Amino acid sequence: MDAIPIPRTLAAALASARRVVALTGAGVSAESGVPTFRDAQTGLWARFDPRELATPAAFERHPGLVWNWYAERREALGRVSPNPGHYALADIERRVPAFLLATQNVDGLHGRAGSRAMVELHGNLARTRCSREGRIVSRWDAPRDGEPPRCPHCSAFLRPDVVWFEEMLPADALARAEEEARRADLMIVAGTSAEVYPAAALPRYAKGAGAVLVEVNPHETPLSRFADHVLRAPSGVALPGLVSSAWPVGGGAK
Repeated sequence: MDAIPIPRTLAAALASARRVVALTGAGVSAESGVPTFRDAQTGLWARFDPRELATPAAFERHPGLVWNWYAERREALGRVSPNPGHYALADIERRVPAFLLATQNVDGLHGRAGSRAMVELHGNLARTRCSREGRIVSRWDAPRDGEPPRCPHCSAFLRPDVVWFEEMLPADALARAEEEARRADLMIVAGTSAEVYPAAALPRYAKGAGAVLVEVNPHETPLSRFADHVLRAPSGVALPGLVSSAWPVGGGAK
């Protein structure tokens, strides 16, 4: 897709912004070839509803099945790379005085692109934690056939460090995102319809505090009518264009 025009007022608002928050969703990663949750229901997994694989009850009933589903998704992530939208957000972080990226994605692509000031609202598929104590575990013995590996500290099953249906978002990550949204003077919402709470409240907090609200999405969403600027394009096109408009070549970082 060709570059899209960036309003001068938006470029100026980003270039002068002191506090920027970005909220990203599955659309950003889809451009890298990461399947959405339901798109991943193929082959062996086509007969399963996502709620059969992504709830605490499902893990309790069929721990091996759930572990293997996520292990396959984790392996698939090794075959994809960050796209220009990921890199553009990392670039914005380096250029503004204060920045926070709140992502609903669990694929770790933002981190691989260089984002550091970040909260992962739904966890990270690359991490594994104890299902009983919650501690992050990086090493474990080979599991028995058909079972997840067990925690080396308490012998409970290990599970992916992601937020399942019926679970709360990590309180500290959500609190930080809410605080920064209320303090932002510009917020970018990319690749998400921002309909599912509590993350959906973040753009409302920013808008209520007077921030310039920017939506980046090739499709109209319920958020579109509240946004000050709508860039109707994929984030891999719109975000690099926004960066180059705000900081033309030779402009340098703040």
